[in-house]
Amino acid sequence: MSLEKLSSIESFLKRLQLQLCSQLESIEPSGHKFIADHWTRPEGGGGTSMVLEGGEVLEKAGVNFSHVEGTNLPPSASANRPELAGRSFHATGVSIVIHPKNPYAPTSHANVRFFVAPARNEDEEDIWWFGGGFDLTPYYGFVEDAIEWHKIAQASCAPFGEALYSEFKKTCDRYFYLKHRNEARGIGGIFFDDFTEGGFDNAFGLMKSVGEHYGKAYLPILDRRKATPYGDREKDFQKYRRGRYVEFNLVFDRGTHFGLQSNGRTESILMSLPPEVTWKYNWTPEVGSREADLYETFLQPQDWVNFKV
Repeated sequence: MSLEKLSSIESFLKRLQLQLCSQLESIEPSGHKFIADHWTRPEGGGGTSMVLEGGEVLEKAGVNFSHVEGTNLPPSASANRPELAGRSFHATGVSIVIHPKNPYAPTSHANVRFFVAPARNEDEEDIWWFGGGFDLTPYYGFVEDAIEWHKIAQASCAPFGEALYSEFKKTCDRYFYLKHRNEARGIGGIFFDDFTEGGFDNAFGLMKSVGEHYGKAYLPILDRRKATPYGDREKDFQKYRRGRYVEFNLVFDRGTHFGLQSNGRTESILMSLPPEVTWKYNWTPEVGSREADLYETFLQPQDWVNFKV
C-alpha cells in the first residue's frame, strides 16, 4: 500500500471532519464552537478530537479524526483474522456522535475508516479494507424521518451496487442490537466492514459516499426537531434510553474495544457517551404512549424505504 494512497484517505477524512463541524455549528444558535483537541499516541499516530458541549441544540457532539499505527494488533482485531498476527498496521478514520438536547431530536452516529496491515515480505500481500456506516437512535419516532434517513442511506450505496444497501442495512440491524436486552439500539441505517469489493478505488469511493451522505441524512432531521416543545417526561425518557446507548458502546462496540486495547486516547474513545443518563429498574412504558410506540414500531425491523404511511 503506497503512502500516497494512505495520504489521500487521510486528506479526505480531515476535510470531512471540518465540513461536518462547520455544518453543525451553523445549526447551533448559542454561538458554541467545536474545540479542537490534538493528541498523539506513544506507540505511533494520533488525531484531533473536535468536541462541542452545552449548546442549545447540541448537548454533546464529537467529530473525531484519528490515525493510529503500531507493530502489533490488539486482540479485538486479530482474534478472527489470524493472518494479521505479527503484522504492523495503520488504522485511520472519522467517528461522529451527536447527542442533541431536545428529546425529539434523535442521537446519531457515523464513522468511516480504513485499515491496512502491510506485507512483511515479497511473498505476502497487503491486507486492507474499508468500513463505516451511519445509524439513527430516536427517542420519539417520526415515520417521515425514518423513511428519509434510509432513502439517503440507500442513495449513498446505489452507485456501487444495487444490492449493497439491503446487505448493509441487515448488517447494521444485526450489529446495533443489544443482545442482553433483546432490542435494537435504534432504527439502524447502514454498516459495512472488511470491504474491498471492486478494488481500492471503488472501495474508497464507497467510503467517501457514505461519509458525504451522513450530513445530508441527519442535518435536516436535526433542524426539524431541534425546537419541538418538550417537558420533564420527555427529558426523563431520553435519559433512560441513553442508557441503552451507553450499554451498547461499552459492551459490544468493536471500535471502542479496538481503541482501548490499542492504547488509544480514552477521552476521545469515550466521547461517544452522552452527558446525562439514567437507569430505572424494570421500567416499562405506558400502554398507548409515544414511548411505547418507540418500542412497538421503531425498534422493530422495518423496511423503511418501502414503508407505507
